Amino acid sequence: MLHRRKTYTIRPERLQEFTEFFHTYLYPLQISHGARLVGRWVNEAEDEVIAIWEYRDREHYEQVDRDVRGSTLRREAMKKRARLGKNLYIKSTEDFLTATGVYAPPRAIVSVTAYITNEAGEVLLVRNLHRGDTYEMPGGQVENHESILDAVKREVKEETGADVTIEGITGIYQNVSSHVLCVAFRGTYTGGELRPQEGETAEVGFFDLNRENIDTYIKREHFQLRTLDAMDPHYFPHALYKVRPYELISRYDGNAPSALSGQN
Repeated sequence: MLHRRKTYTIRPERLQEFTEFFHTYLYPLQISHGARLVGRWVNEAEDEVIAIWEYRDREHYEQVDRDVRGSTLRREAMKKRARLGKNLYIKSTEDFLTATGVYAPPRAIVSVTAYITNEAGEVLLVRNLHRGDTYEMPGGQVENHESILDAVKREVKEETGADVTIEGITGIYQNVSSHVLCVAFRGTYTGGELRPQEGETAEVGFFDLNRENIDTYIKREHFQLRTLDAMDPHYFPHALYKVRPYELISRYDGNAPSALSGQN
């Protein structure tokens, strides 16, 4: 892996403005083209911000850099910075780092997504700010000490405003490029007022989605795959439990959706 350390010198009183600029433009610019953010830090004086990005190798970094420079979002970022003033950050520097060893156990990011339908059979889709070229099923990352069932209901609620019940797992998908394991669910809309999530989703709605028109809405192949699998689902058995001592939280045998029990 290749790591790039980007250091920004800022004025402390503009830290919040710079953080918003980073999350709106700099972060989505990188991740939408394949980079991974390892972490972002600010020093005690709040006049220096450091972000460390991860790439597979030098060739991958150079490809991401070319893609970023040619993107529409970068042009928007440059216009936004001009409006905010060039001293949004005083200067930036970067250098590249390579690891001297492996000091942590293997890590994978677990995410969840959900195929949610309403009474009319329409499908709940979102269009994210950092993936504006496509609609997709709502979802996101599982937080520490959170079950996948709690996570999918929370992510759907946060991104769309919808309350849902979950029927079962329709597929498991691994992005080996970014170490993300995605668990896809199917469920039903039960209430809540639809609304985009500020800073995350640009559009939310129910759509008359089917196999014939999916290309009209969902442009990315890996999003299409998990959506098509959920249209005519074959549910997977799964269980949530604790150990020391063992406690079964919920168990689903993969048959009828009503078999899903123990949801919080």
